[in-house]
Amino acid sequence: MAPEFQKNTMYVSTELESGDVQKNFDDDGREKRTGTLLTASAHIITAVIGSGVLSLAWAIAQLGWVAGPAVLFAFSFITYFTSTLLADSYRSPGPISGKRNYTYMDVVRSHLGGVKVTLCGLAQYANLVGVTIGYTITASISMVAVKRSNCFHKHGHEASCSISSYPYMIIFAVIQIVLSQIPNFHKLSWLSILAAVMSFTYASIGLGLSIAKAAGVGHHVKTSLTGTTVGVDVSGSEKIWKSFQAIGDIAFAYAYSTVLIEIQDTLRSQPPESKVMKRASVAGVSTTTLFYILCGTIGYAAFGNDAPGNFLTGFGFYEPFWLIDFANVCIAVHLIGAYQVFCQPLYGFVEVRCNERWSDSKFITSEYAVQVPCCGVYNVNLFRLVWRTAYVVVTAVIAMIFPFFNDFLGLIGAASFYPLTVYFPIEMHIAQKKIPKYSFTWVWLKILSWTCLIVSLVAAAGSIQGLVTSLKHYKPFSTQQ
Repeated sequence: MAPEFQKNTMYVSTELESGDVQKNFDDDGREKRTGTLLTASAHIITAVIGSGVLSLAWAIAQLGWVAGPAVLFAFSFITYFTSTLLADSYRSPGPISGKRNYTYMDVVRSHLGGVKVTLCGLAQYANLVGVTIGYTITASISMVAVKRSNCFHKHGHEASCSISSYPYMIIFAVIQIVLSQIPNFHKLSWLSILAAVMSFTYASIGLGLSIAKAAGVGHHVKTSLTGTTVGVDVSGSEKIWKSFQAIGDIAFAYAYSTVLIEIQDTLRSQPPESKVMKRASVAGVSTTTLFYILCGTIGYAAFGNDAPGNFLTGFGFYEPFWLIDFANVCIAVHLIGAYQVFCQPLYGFVEVRCNERWSDSKFITSEYAVQVPCCGVYNVNLFRLVWRTAYVVVTAVIAMIFPFFNDFLGLIGAASFYPLTVYFPIEMHIAQKKIPKYSFTWVWLKILSWTCLIVSLVAAAGSIQGLVTSLKHYKPFSTQQ
């Protein structure tokens, strides 16, 4: 008997012969998934190696040679460990042959249920909104950096070169409005691979420039085991708050649990999705950790305790200006792809819910074939067009109102790290494996969970304090200095 098809515009809803279903559709009746280890790794790298890498030299400057790398390794291990637990939760009750869960909320509903499903939805989708706002800010900063780099090269390093970032936020938003018409996550592989290549490119350029600066003749900067010095670089209270914020920045640098289930849902059935996802997590997390350690430590060696919050746009480097321009263009291109990786799950969530609730509305369910030159036929859905366009516009406007890079990154990282990367994966693993209460495994998993909660609260406090400080000196719609 053929599987029952879901009534949704995203999926085919026609009756087929049983053999055809087996050939062209997966065990849940949806179109056969084609994702591989390569595409999953590309999605992860696109999500992980993001704007966070640019603030790691600053983060290590706050924490020092000992605590900085230690925190980086700790977050990488925790992220990998909990991602393996989350990968096993994709199917329920068993990780190999159980029922598929298409979103993070579906996974929590299957394993935990109750009010935790709502809490998961709030945490995940608020995080996705926050990340897309953060990427709009960062992409515009990188675009502005290209103009400022050329200005400094032409007029000297002491020139003011004040340039507004708002026109570039608008340009970024227009690009996202177009790309947001890509129907779903399954069609994003090409964009993720391009974005992953861009992330490697600009991270490598930043690393190379840092090595050249650190190895330069007469290069002397102040570094220490504990980072910035109280009474010299910062006051006692600033040291505490900035250290907290640095922890939040590092947490954000590893954020991809919010989209892990959606990435796993793109994988083909054989070999088992959980096994492929674990291998992709190893590849993604180990690769990014290597880059993070290199960029963070060598960036700190190059700039010392005065490391800028974003070492490619904060003008720790002025020359060669063309290479810095190219790196910033790569950042912008990468963030164009990363924005889509993070917003597609949100798009899908809203559209599926609206389709279920108003299934008789032609505005929501009907699609119209449009011939696009060089691209073939594209199915236009009016609700998708209006809703996704409105979302991009709203996030761009919020980014214009709150253009605070480091503080915003830290707050996003702190707010999402504990619930989505630690708490839910651990609780679902305990439920799935039926781990006895107060057993050794249960106790150490709970200790890990509570420790990460304390770290997240501390990081959130540092970021909120930084945002409050920034707001005191903020003038809306002013140009960047």
